[in-house]
Amino acid sequence: MALAAATQPTLAIAMKPLLDDGLTGAKPDYVWQVPLAIILLVLLRGICSFISDYLLAWVANNMLLGLRTDMFDRLLSMPDSEFKRGDSGRLMNRFTVDVGNITTTATSVVTVLVRESLVVLSLLGVLFYMSWQLALIIVVILPSSAYITRLFMKRLRRINRETISTTAKLAEVVSEGIQGQRVIKLFDGYDVENNRFGDVNSNLRRHQMRTAIADSALRPIAQVIIAIAVAIAIGVALHEANSGILTVGSFAAFMAALAQIFDPVKRLTNVLTSMQRMLASAESVFDLVDQKGEDKEKGLDFSGPVAGRIEFTHVVHRFEDAQRDTLCDVSLDIKPGQVVAMVGRSGSGKTTLANMLARFVDPTAGIIRIDGIDIQTLALKHLRARLSLVSQDVVLFDATIAANVGYGSLKMASERQIRDALAAANLLEFVDGLPNGIHTQVGENATRLSGGQRQRLAIARALIKDAPILILDEATSALDNESERQVQASLEILMKGRTTLVIAHRLTTVQNADRIVVLDNGRIIESGSHEALVAEDGAYAALYKMQFKVD
Repeated sequence: MALAAATQPTLAIAMKPLLDDGLTGAKPDYVWQVPLAIILLVLLRGICSFISDYLLAWVANNMLLGLRTDMFDRLLSMPDSEFKRGDSGRLMNRFTVDVGNITTTATSVVTVLVRESLVVLSLLGVLFYMSWQLALIIVVILPSSAYITRLFMKRLRRINRETISTTAKLAEVVSEGIQGQRVIKLFDGYDVENNRFGDVNSNLRRHQMRTAIADSALRPIAQVIIAIAVAIAIGVALHEANSGILTVGSFAAFMAALAQIFDPVKRLTNVLTSMQRMLASAESVFDLVDQKGEDKEKGLDFSGPVAGRIEFTHVVHRFEDAQRDTLCDVSLDIKPGQVVAMVGRSGSGKTTLANMLARFVDPTAGIIRIDGIDIQTLALKHLRARLSLVSQDVVLFDATIAANVGYGSLKMASERQIRDALAAANLLEFVDGLPNGIHTQVGENATRLSGGQRQRLAIARALIKDAPILILDEATSALDNESERQVQASLEILMKGRTTLVIAHRLTTVQNADRIVVLDNGRIIESGSHEALVAEDGAYAALYKMQFKVD
């Protein structure tokens, strides 16, 4: 870029010998030398521009690759609480819009800032060489243009921040429209969603128009100031030329340099708008990159095989900004291989207690131990390796059945292991009936499978992991009776020999548990077997009678 920029003022310098010596006939060789020099200079400039553009594109794309890699790595290591804020639209916008703005704009901004700045500096050098008095006029007047530009930049930065936020909201509304299209159609929510989208879309248009107004006003103001400087310089130059102070060649060289300086200054002014957009996007991207994520490697490992004893000791938890505790002084001792079910009304703290095992949520007070080891001292990687989860909201990826069953660090599972897991989950017959068997794609969100089939795939995945501790979070609550029966049969195979924590609203799924724990307002109010709790005629018995209409 520096070499390409250096060629531009030489074209202006060539005007002086061309007019003073070439046109007068003093140096006849200039007839072919000057045109040849101009061709070579332009050729050199073209080659340098091509190479610099190519190398900058290489840098920009590698920067995009690195940024997106860092962003996704940080995204996966973010604490669970960050995902519960419902900021998915903003997160997606960072990956698709913001990071692209940084790299694509950075390339053009760097190109213009470096190349055009060098051109302006070199042309100013020519102006001072030809007439320092005239050049001084330009240098004195131009800073006023820079000051006005700075005022506009502050406003543009603020507008661009608002634009990025509104664009993220637009992505969120569109995403909800895609995911909730059936609800929208069934409940006639067309007007509601159209109004939501219209409001966000109008706000986005307003922000973009404010950017366009500021950008459009900046250019002519800067150009008028530059034109004033040029007009004064031309007037003084004509006076000096008429007085004999400047030769015709010097005057022509000065004017050629002055004429050339106008374009790069204009490009420098224009690029400032793009730079503000880039900086606003960079703030958004690095807000994610700079977040402190979970360190899954830091901590201890279990010294040997995990038996699966779980102890909750005086555990208390309160969510940020909550008015009351989610869990209040919960103590619970679960023996290895025991099946413990937690029941209670919604909001009683069942899921929060289970989430603490995997440290998706940390207790505000109290200690949780596995085999006598405080889980806060364990590395997340080793802790979570000993846990399996089957929940109501099954997550399957747009990949093959085999890839989903042997997901994660288990992706090297053999075909025999995958088939055995599917057989244990009562799903092998269905899978073998598919055109590509275990290599069949399940589609986005596994929309090609029924709810029961998705649950049994999750069970097969947990079977392959073979973790000593299992968490079942409402694993059958969204299924019909037939699907529930099939899934329950698969769960019984999965639970054998494992310490199992079951969260359920349907009491049919917990009657065979070794112990049932009843929670209410974050406290354990009852604990015992199904028969014992029914006999006590307390809170559990009331729930049981309500579900089964027992007199």
